[in-house]
Amino acid sequence: MKSLADLGLTASGGREAQITGLSVDSREVRPGHLFAALPGAQVHGAEFIQYALRMQAAAVLTDAEGAELAADVLAGADAALIVAEDPRQTLAQTASLWFGAHPATVVAVTGTNGKTSVSTFCRQIWEEMGIAGVNLGTTGLEGAWTHPLKHTTPEPITLHRVLAEAAQNGVTHVAMEASSHGLDQRRLDGVLLAAAGFSNFSQDHLDYHKTFEAYFDAKMGLFTRVLSDDGVAVVNLDDPKGGDARVIAAARGQEVIGVGRHPDARLRLTGQRFDATGQDLLFEWQGKARQARLNLIGGFQAENVLLAAGLVIAAGADPAEVFDTLPHLTTVRGRMELAATRDNGAAVFVDYAHTPDAVETALRAMRPHVMGRIIVIVGAGGDRDRAKRPLMGAAAATNADVVIVTDDNPRSEDPASIRAAVMAGAVDAGSKHMITEVGDRAEAILRGVDMLGAGDALLIAGKGHETGQTVGDAVLPFDDVEQASVAVAALEGRI
Repeated sequence: MKSLADLGLTASGGREAQITGLSVDSREVRPGHLFAALPGAQVHGAEFIQYALRMQAAAVLTDAEGAELAADVLAGADAALIVAEDPRQTLAQTASLWFGAHPATVVAVTGTNGKTSVSTFCRQIWEEMGIAGVNLGTTGLEGAWTHPLKHTTPEPITLHRVLAEAAQNGVTHVAMEASSHGLDQRRLDGVLLAAAGFSNFSQDHLDYHKTFEAYFDAKMGLFTRVLSDDGVAVVNLDDPKGGDARVIAAARGQEVIGVGRHPDARLRLTGQRFDATGQDLLFEWQGKARQARLNLIGGFQAENVLLAAGLVIAAGADPAEVFDTLPHLTTVRGRMELAATRDNGAAVFVDYAHTPDAVETALRAMRPHVMGRIIVIVGAGGDRDRAKRPLMGAAAATNADVVIVTDDNPRSEDPASIRAAVMAGAVDAGSKHMITEVGDRAEAILRGVDMLGAGDALLIAGKGHETGQTVGDAVLPFDDVEQASVAVAALEGRI
C-alpha cells in the first residue's frame, strides 16, 4: 500500500488516500485502487468512473474533460480526484513508482520496420556475453525470462509490472520495441532508458495517426520525451528520416551514434558479400575496420544487426566483445525465417513484411541470395490503413518474378475487396501473366511451393510469427511456417 504522495500525486483539495493497486479497466478495480479514467478514441474513460467508485476505488486519475464529465458522480464520492494535463503520462510515471525496480539496463528501438529483429539481436548479443537479457515486444517477452504480451508496447500498468517481475527473476538487461501507438499513448513514459534506437520510417498506421507528420512525431517521442538528456541515441543514418532523428536527438543534448553506410556513421557498413546461407560484412567502428560473418539472409539484416550492436555498446558493453558475438546470431522468428526446403534446393522463407517498404526491402534483400526466380505471396490486413494496399501489390510486382495475392487477416472487411486493391497495385506495376489471386492462404502457399524450381525461392510475406488468421471476430489457427512445411512435405511425397 502506498499513499498518493508516495506516488508523486496531488489530489484536488490536498486530499490524501492509501492506494492498494492501479486499474485502467473499471471491471478490474478492487477496494483502494487508483482508477485511471483516460480519454479514448471512441469514449472517455470518465464514463466508467461510476462503476469504479462502486467497486470502492480510493482515487480517480483523469483530465479536465473527464472531471467535468463525471462531476456529478464525483461530487458525492469519498474518493480523491487527481486531474492531470496528460493523464496517460501521469499514469505511466505512477505505475513506475508503484511497481518499483526495473532491470538495471533498458534500451528501446522505434521505427516502421525492424523493431523486433533489432531488439531480439540485442538480447542475443547479451546472451552470448553471458548477460541475463530479454527482448520485449511483438513476440512477447523472450530470453532469460519469458512472459506473453498482448501488445507490442503494453499499456503502462502491464509494462511496469512485467519489468518489475523480470528484475525479480534475475533479468538485468531489456531491449524493448517502442511502437508509435505506445509512444503516442505515453506507455513507455516512466521507463529509464540507457539508449534508444531509430531504424527507419515508411508508410504504416495512417488509420491511427492520419498523417505522416503525426506518425513521425509519435516515433520521435522516444527521443524528445522518453530518453533522458544524458541518454544515447543510435540512429540509422541511411534512412531518409535518419538525419531528422539525429538533429532531434542532438537538440536534446543526447549523444548520437550513427549507423549505416553514411560517411558520418560511427558504426559504418563498408561492404557486404552474399552467399546462399548468409553474408560477410566489412564495417568500421570509429574508423577501425572489422569483419564479421552473419548467418542471416537479407542485406537489411546487416542494418538491423549493426543497430542492435550500437544499442548494446551505447548501454555500456565493450565494442570488441559485442562484435565477437555477431557470427552467432540466429534468425528472428518470422523474420526472413527459413521455413522449408524442397528436394531441388528451392527455399521457402516467411517474413513479417506487412508494409510496402518492408515488402520491397525483403524482396530486394533476397535477390543476391537467389539464382532463379523469386515468388512472393502477399496480402493486406482488414480494418487497417487502406491506402497502403495497392502499394503492397506494387512493391511485390516490382521486385518479384511471380506474385500471388491472398488473404492476410481480413478481420471485419470483405476479403475480396482487400485483394482487389492489392491486385490493382500489382497489375499497374507488373505484367498480368505474373500475378495470380488465390483467396485461401493455405492454397496460395501450396501453389507457391509447387511453382518452385531449382534455384528459386518463395517469400510468404505479412504474418511472420503469427499463429492465427483473423476473420471477422474469430482467430483461426494458421501458421505460415507450418503451412509451408506441410506443403513441401505433401508435394515431395513425405506425407
